[in-house]
Amino acid sequence: MARILYLDCFSGISGDMTLGAFLDAGMPFDALKAALGSLALDGVDVSASKVLRTGVSATHFVVNEHTNSTPSTKSTPSTLSTESTLRTPAKSHAHRHLKGIYNLIDKSALSPAARDRAKAMFERLAEAEAAIHQMPVEKVHLHEVGAIDSIIDIVGAAFAFEWANVERVVCSPLNVGGGMVTAAHGVFPVPAPATVRILGDTPVYSGNVQKEMVTPTGALIATAYANSFGPIPAMQVKRVGYGAGTRDNAETPNVLRVMIGESETAPGFSPAGDRVVMLECEIDDMNPQLFGVVMDRLYAAGALEVFYVSVQMKKNRPGTLLTVIAPPHLRASLTEIVFRETTTIGLRYQDVQRECLDREIVPVETPLGTVRFKVARRGAVVFNAVPEFEDCAGLARAKNMSVKDVQAMAVQAYGEQRAAEGKRP
Repeated sequence: MARILYLDCFSGISGDMTLGAFLDAGMPFDALKAALGSLALDGVDVSASKVLRTGVSATHFVVNEHTNSTPSTKSTPSTLSTESTLRTPAKSHAHRHLKGIYNLIDKSALSPAARDRAKAMFERLAEAEAAIHQMPVEKVHLHEVGAIDSIIDIVGAAFAFEWANVERVVCSPLNVGGGMVTAAHGVFPVPAPATVRILGDTPVYSGNVQKEMVTPTGALIATAYANSFGPIPAMQVKRVGYGAGTRDNAETPNVLRVMIGESETAPGFSPAGDRVVMLECEIDDMNPQLFGVVMDRLYAAGALEVFYVSVQMKKNRPGTLLTVIAPPHLRASLTEIVFRETTTIGLRYQDVQRECLDREIVPVETPLGTVRFKVARRGAVVFNAVPEFEDCAGLARAKNMSVKDVQAMAVQAYGEQRAAEGKRP
């Protein structure tokens, strides 16, 4: 069984709605606050309360920011309380660079992987702002999303998705709303320029509510974690949570719904495909001995695929094209490895879709010993079954046989095993 999480964004998505939905689905408030570390102590406190949004019970997550830097002496409830009114947090207008935000994220108690993902989300935001305002990334001031409440939302989201412990995240098309929104640089049509840039080719639409429904923080979270976009996948729903937005719209409940369930379909397959990032650069001035080291370190850091192709470069020089396929959240850390371990001075990246067969390792008993098979299937249909070469080579050495003869015996044994199980080879 594969664990799946579905983000139902019929009323958009924001950072506070995301955390409220996870808390409503059973994530412990104390665990979230512990993960935030000193972020939840440095002039702010966090709270969560049960509220109604157009008749739907939901959890509202709030960051209360104080006017001075003295930590609040007010206790924060470890369980959710019911409140008829909501406190509105004081909005910070601090303008922060990426480095300052990274320092704040390092104050959290997230796992290293979750910290990297949170930093990657802010890096994507900075790149979007840099492109919009025609300036270098290092000079970009992050306004609303650089505020401490948005930093807590993104750090909290990184913890929440780890807590959910799912193999796959599917997201509905995003209801972005409509109308106009006031941002740090003026009044813009919804969705705001940074939000549009972050969403990229994510499927969106405008519903009846003509207000901002997808915030830049919400866009970052959805695009960072969703493996695919579409309708609710086939699954047995085990947990449901509703995260409340601040407004109570008359037209439709202003909530984000999170559904966590299980599916008999293995996590490697999705009709809509997986989102991955592809990094590329050409190299023509590096010691060939280093290429193996680079590949090993990229794989160790979480790359899905690393390969080299011979290319002809400028000035008719022979070179090598390095291509790295990886989960989107690892782009920043893998880019750092490429720059540190190779002689390239620049690389390209793009988000792409891929579709994979489900894969599993199946042990097969042969007259010579056990051989593992890598079996690739879609659902119940097996497309490929290949014996592991190292297993065959080891048995060939031990039995003083050719590897190809051992492979043939292994394939025959696999077919007999499948037939005995009443399955097609």
